[in-house]
Formats: sequence, C-alpha cells, structure tokens
Amino acid sequence: MSKLLGYIFTVVFYFTFGLSLVIFQPIQWICYKFFGYSAHKWSVDILNFFLTYSQFTLLNGISFKNNQQLPTDRPIIFVANHQSMYDIPSLIWFLRKHHPKFISKIELTKGIPSISFNLKYGGGANIDRKDSKQSIGEIIKLGRRMNEKNWSTVIFAEGTRAKDGKMKPFQVGGIATLLKIVPTAIIVPVAIENSWKIVRNGSYPLNTLLPLKWTVLAPIERGDKNPEELVLQAENAIKQQIGQ
Repeated sequence: MSKLLGYIFTVVFYFTFGLSLVIFQPIQWICYKFFGYSAHKWSVDILNFFLTYSQFTLLNGISFKNNQQLPTDRPIIFVANHQSMYDIPSLIWFLRKHHPKFISKIELTKGIPSISFNLKYGGGANIDRKDSKQSIGEIIKLGRRMNEKNWSTVIFAEGTRAKDGKMKPFQVGGIATLLKIVPTAIIVPVAIENSWKIVRNGSYPLNTLLPLKWTVLAPIERGDKNPEELVLQAENAIKQQIGQ
C-alpha cells in the first residue's frame, strides 16, 4: 500500500518541495544582501519548516523529540546518524535556536536552488574531499565561528548515508578537529529513524505512511574523555535508541 500510494503522492511531494526551494532562493538573496545574517537565517528557518512538513504530502508523520535542556550560551556538536537527504530540514527547523551548521561537500554549493545559496553563505564548512588541507581549514574556520557566536554544528558521523538504515561505524576525524578548536563544546547525539525508508525504492516512487522520528538524546560532557571515547558514547546511545 505504501509503495502504491507513493506512485500518486510522490509527484505532489516533489512539486511542493521543489516549489519551496525556488520561492526561497530570491527571498534568501534579499535577506542576506540587504539585511544580514539574522534575516538570512530567518529565511532559511522558514524554508526548512516548509521542507520538513512537505512530508505530509506523502502522508508521512513528523516526530521530533527534544526533552533535553540544552544551553544556548555555548557551542554544541550534534552527532547524528544519517539515512537520507530528508534528515536535514527537520534538524535545521527544530534546532533553529542553536544555529545549526553543517559540514558539506563543496560540490553542493552550486546548482541547487536555496540549498546551494545557504551552504555558500550560511556559515557552515564546505569541504573538498579530495583536498585534506582545504577540508581541515574549513572545519577550523567553522570551529572559530562556533566559539565566537555560540553556534552549533551537526555532524553525520557515519560519513555517508545508511541506505538500509543500518548504522555504519562513526568516524572521529571531523569531531576531533572541532573539539580542538571548540574545547567547551558539548556533544549531543541525535537519533534518526525511518527516513531511509522514504527512498527505499529510489527516487520514484517515494514511500508513504512512514513515522519519521528524530530524538535528541542526553548531552555528553567532554570531561577527561578523548574524542574517540566521546564519539563511541554518542554512537552507542543512538544505536540503543533505534534498536541496533
């Protein structure tokens, strides 16, 4: 039934999702060029509200649980598993008060309405995976912005999407680099469930009637733990939440 409905509703979803990207491209440009960071961030937040709830056109449910009392006066490194591109809008919308930034492939800064503009001017790190020196430099710059502005960063620590929903081992590199620059940051795991099922059949048809879930888990203070221990603790917390 889910796949059958997907043949009907996927077209509606792509129209809604794509229209949001096209409409907010000039809105972002105006906000950034004439009113600065705060206005641009507002436009990005509202865009991701629409991108998040466009899942309703697929009859998919959205559940974002955050029962944690997270600080807004210190940097946060959100560490999440990664299942599909549809993980991202909800993280931006529901964590908006923490100014979440992303580490993205530099190729994504061109050619995608709204998304490329935000990646280019939103304050995240755009890395060239073929150039380790450039990648580290971008992450260091992001860490400095986190220190200066109390921003947060979301890191998909698997390094790639888990297309079957099974978590891959978390990588330490990017998190370790950030912790050197932002030693006061706390680690906050975020467990993502069922988003991989949206694209289980590929880009068409998308799946419907899915309970999409994001759960913010208990913060992990650095203390005397090294980056490897922190990342493993976050990985295990997410595995426990999603039952792996």
